Order: sequence, then structure tokens, then C-alpha cells
Amino acid sequence: MSVWIEVDLCNGCKRCAKACPYGAVEMKNGKARILERCTSCGACVEACKEKAIQTDVEPKAIPDFSDRKGVWVFAEQREGKLIPVSLELLGKAQELAGLLNQSVSALLLGSKVAKLSDVLINYGADNVYVAEHANLKDYRTNAYTKVIRELINEYNPNILLMGATHIGRDLAPRVSRRVGVGLTADCTELTIDPDEVILLQTRPAFGGNVMATIANRFSRPQMATVRPGVMEALKKTGNRGKVIKHKVSLTQKEIGTKVLEIVKEKKKHIDLSQAKVIVAGGRGVGDAGGFKVLKKLAALMGGEVAGTRVAVEEGWIPVEHQIGQTGQSVRPELYIACGISGAIQHRAGMMNSRYIIAINRDPRAPIFQVADWGIVADLHDVVPEMIGQLKKDQGK
Repeated sequence: MSVWIEVDLCNGCKRCAKACPYGAVEMKNGKARILERCTSCGACVEACKEKAIQTDVEPKAIPDFSDRKGVWVFAEQREGKLIPVSLELLGKAQELAGLLNQSVSALLLGSKVAKLSDVLINYGADNVYVAEHANLKDYRTNAYTKVIRELINEYNPNILLMGATHIGRDLAPRVSRRVGVGLTADCTELTIDPDEVILLQTRPAFGGNVMATIANRFSRPQMATVRPGVMEALKKTGNRGKVIKHKVSLTQKEIGTKVLEIVKEKKKHIDLSQAKVIVAGGRGVGDAGGFKVLKKLAALMGGEVAGTRVAVEEGWIPVEHQIGQTGQSVRPELYIACGISGAIQHRAGMMNSRYIIAINRDPRAPIFQVADWGIVADLHDVVPEMIGQLKKDQGK
């Protein structure tokens, strides 16, 4: 199988060279030329309007997935308590299922966890697949993977979503490998393509410098992990769901690992995803002293203080307060960005805020493109004024 040029038809427009993702097309004497590194992907064939590029490669046929129905969410629980991201994903699942005219289902694995089914139904699950077994009490990769693969093979879902937690990031790639499908990790947006009726999965790529949208056309289920705090949990009043028990057969030999003891590290964790107001600082704050002023503003507003990666690396704020692609994702009612330029890595973590106020001296800062209100000024002048006005209003 190969790709070749009909030289007489080539007008040297260079569209093929620009379209080739592998740099396998060069221009020589005003004509395109295919290099040895060509993978026969067909990008150049589609780009050529003159039909000068020919190929004998047969296009890959898209299988019939009409029997694949339903949007599934892995309902992660720990010690009998649901993780918030599970309910957030059910909110997004309702939206996706509505566009597809399909049902929403939750996968609930553990020991003596069936009581959580009512909560999942209240948050939009039409079906709850419950798999209970003593060997599922503590999370172990092989055990959970085996059960989820059995469920997928039996019920043929269209979409499977998992939270990008420590467990989700371990479980999702193992499941995707076992069932032979692709996986898009750390998605910030999910939607349905109206033409092809497939899941479009958007995530930061190339170090967060671009946002890539990925579509899986050739396998099912379409799998994605989503970071906590990105989606919104939505209750479905009066929803009536069905609980489906899945018979589990698990031996210790199949699992391979045994939990001897669970040691919990006493570590302070700031859950910024639950904060209603966040005052965040970036490079423009200047130093740790500047963050003390931001903390005063946050305290007066009943909020939390946060920062960018730069602020964390400079030691101005602890790492648990970082927002962005490598930190936490948040969706507060109010987000005040102080001295933050608005790089895409940071925006990926705060774009879902209801209202955004940006304070920056540079009127061209990218943060103003996503802000509801922008203040072009020095934050060291604006923030103390805000503190003073709030104290006056509160009678302090």
C-alpha cells in the first residue's frame, strides 16, 4: 500500500505539505514529493484539491455500533462514601444521554454498598449496576478491572466515564486495554458531535499549550476520564431508577494482590472544588507577602486563596492551593484572578467559574478574554481598596 503524486496534476500549492502530520511531503521544483517516512495516513490525499495525490490504501471502515447504548459512569466510593466526582459525572452523563436519546447508568462496586444506589438515582442514574463482593471492599486493580470488563461485555455501553482520581487514573487505562478501546485522559469538556453522533473529548495537550479534541470512531465504549471539579452535579427530581445486581466471582488468585493494612497519611488537603469564592494570585503578586493580602480579601468574602503554578514553584503558596492543568479544577461562584496572565494551563482549571474578575496591568493579558469583568490596574492598589470597601460595608 502506498501514496504517490500525479505530477502533471500537481500545481505546487503546498496544502499537502502543511496537512501531513509526519513531515513526509516536500516540495521539489514546484511539485510535491512523498518521502519514505510516509505512513499512508491519507491526510495529504484529503488536502489535495487537484486530486494529484493518489493512494491504494483502503479507508478504514467504521463498524456498526447500533447495539451500543447508554452513557455509563463509574461511581467511585471509598469506605462506603461516594466521591463527589462521581455525582459530577452523572450530571454530564444526563446531558450526553439526552443528546443521544439513551439512558444513564452508574457502576457501583464494593462490599455492602448497595445502599448508595438511591443517591446515584437521585443524581440522574436510570440504572445502577451493583457488584458486591468481599474481595471488592478495598480497591485493587485486577479485581475492579475484571468486574467492569464483564459488565461491558454483557451490556455493551456506548460511553464510559471515570473520574481522574488516583483510582480512576489507575483503573481506566487497565479497563480500556482489557476491552480493546481507546481512552482520553483528563478531559475538560465532553460533548456530542451532531453530525457523526460520537463523543468529542477535549483535553489540554502539548504541555497545555493547545486544547485537543479527540473522537473515537472505531471502538466502543468511548472512554474518558474527567478531573474532579470540572463538571457540575445535577439532581434529577423524581427520577426512578433500576438497580441491577451483577453476580461476582472473584478468587484471591485472580486478584493477585492482598491488602494487609491501610495506612492513612495525615495530610492537609484543601478542596478548592467546593469553594464558592476563590481569590487567586499569579506571578504579578510578587512575593509571599502579596499573598497575605489576598488571604485577607478571601477571608472577608468567605472564600479560599489559590495560585498558579508559578506561585507554587516560587514558594509563595502551598501546592495544595494550585489551580490549573497540574493542580485542581474549580467552579466557584466568583473567581478573582490577581496578577494572573491567563495561560491556557491555568485557564483549564478555572474556566467553569460562574463569574470571573481579572486584575492585571497588561490590557493584552489572555485572562481578560475569559473574564466577565476586567480591571486594568496594579493589583497592589486595587486589592487593598477592595479590602477597605468590604470592611466598611461589614462595619469592621
